[in-house]
Amino acid sequence: MTDSPADLVITGCTALVHDDEEAVGFEENVTIVVRGGVIESLTATEPSTEPPPAAAHIDARGQVALPGLVNCHTHAPMVALRGVAEDLPTEEWFNDVVWPVESNLTEELVELGARLACAEMIRGGVTCFADHYFAMDAVASVVEECGIRAHLGEAYFSSQGPQGRERSLEFALRHRGGAAGRITTALAPHAPYTVDDADLAATAELARAHGLPVHLHAAENRDQADASLERHGVTPIEVLARTGILDTDVLIAHGTGILDRDLPVLAGATGRVSVATAPRGYLKFAWPTTTPIRALHDLGIPVGLATDGAASNNSLDVWESMALTALIQKSTTGDPRWLTSRQALHHATLQSARAVGLGDTLGTLVPGRRADLVLVDLTGPHTQPVHDLAATLVHSARSSDVRTTIVDGRVLMRDRELLTIDVPGVVRELGERMPALLDRSHGGRIQDYDT
Repeated sequence: MTDSPADLVITGCTALVHDDEEAVGFEENVTIVVRGGVIESLTATEPSTEPPPAAAHIDARGQVALPGLVNCHTHAPMVALRGVAEDLPTEEWFNDVVWPVESNLTEELVELGARLACAEMIRGGVTCFADHYFAMDAVASVVEECGIRAHLGEAYFSSQGPQGRERSLEFALRHRGGAAGRITTALAPHAPYTVDDADLAATAELARAHGLPVHLHAAENRDQADASLERHGVTPIEVLARTGILDTDVLIAHGTGILDRDLPVLAGATGRVSVATAPRGYLKFAWPTTTPIRALHDLGIPVGLATDGAASNNSLDVWESMALTALIQKSTTGDPRWLTSRQALHHATLQSARAVGLGDTLGTLVPGRRADLVLVDLTGPHTQPVHDLAATLVHSARSSDVRTTIVDGRVLMRDRELLTIDVPGVVRELGERMPALLDRSHGGRIQDYDT
C-alpha cells in the first residue's frame, strides 16, 4: 500500500468472491481499492468507515460487484445484420443471406458495427470479448478507443489461398499486446469445413512458432459432425487432433456436435483446450443438441459463455447466456441440480476468463488481478426480495441492472451512462450505409456453407 491517493475506491458493495477451491460466495460491505489498473485490495469494512483517499469514489451501497463478464465468442461487427436473416435453417441462413451480405463489407462498416457492439456489451456488463471476424484492424482501433478489453483474431477461409492465413498471422503479431495490453490475439481459421487440413496444420505450426492461441468454430452442430464422419471418416474434433490444432492453446466455438468418441480425443490434447457456448443461437436454429458442458467439466475443460454474432443471436447479452446455459443444462441432463446458480456464475467469471487465455489476470476479484468489474443494482422489484443471491443474479437480474462497468480501472459506464461511445452518432452513420450493405443483387457470397 502507498500513501498516495488510489485511482478509484468503491465502497459499500457486496462482492462476489471465490474461495480456495473456487466455490462462489459473497462478502458484504466491501471496499475495493484500484490503483494502476489493478485491484490493490478488497476488504470488508464497517459501513461507517471513512474510505481511503482516491481520485474517484463510487458509493455502491445496494449493489453487487462482480468480475466483468467475458463474451468468449462473438462477431461484434455483425450487429449490423441483427434481424436480417430470421427463422431460417443454418444452411439457408449462411448461403442465402449472411454470406452474400458479408461480401459487401467495408472497413467503415466493420468499424461502425464494432463500435455499436462495444456499446451494447459495455452496457451489459461485458468487459472483454473474443472476436473472430474480418477487417479486424478496424475492430482493434475501436477497442483501443472505447476502453474495453478484447481477444481478437482475423478470420480466414482456405478459399482465400495462403494469403488469408498470412493475414491472420500478421494481424495477430501486429496487435498482440495492443491498447496498453488490453488486446490479446489469436490465429483464426474459420472452421474445419471451410479450412482444409493443410491450412489447419500450417496454422498449428504457426501457433506453436509464435506462441499464439487458435480460435475457431468446430463441431458447431450435430449435422456437421455427421457430415464429417460420412465424408471423411472422422469427426471435426478428430480433424483438429490430426492437424495438430489440439496441440495448441485452442478456443473452440460452440461444440454442440461434440460426440462421445470425441471426449477421449479432447482429453488427450496436449494444448490448453476450452469451449465457448452460445445457447440462444442453438435454440433459434433448432439444433437438437447443446454444448456438452457436464462431459467437458469431467475432463477439466473450461466452458466460457458467449453470444455468437447478433445476426444469429440477435443480442450480445452474456447475462442471458448465463441464465440460458443453466436452464438448458438442467433440461438436457434431466437434473435440476446441474447447473446450479453458483456453477453458472463460475462459468461466467473464472471459466470464461480461462477460455480466452486470461485466467491468470481476470475472472476473480482479488488483489493483483486487473480491475475489470461491474456493479449490479439489485434494488428493482424483479430482484427483490433476495433469498439466494446467486440465484437472484443468474435467474432474476438482467444485463440492464448493470449500473457501472470498469475495465483496467477505467470507468466506461457510470450509472448507465456510456462515457466512451457516441451511440446516436454510430446508429445514424450505420443507417446511412445500410442499403449498400444489404444489397444481394450481385449474386455473390464470401463462402459456401456445405458441411
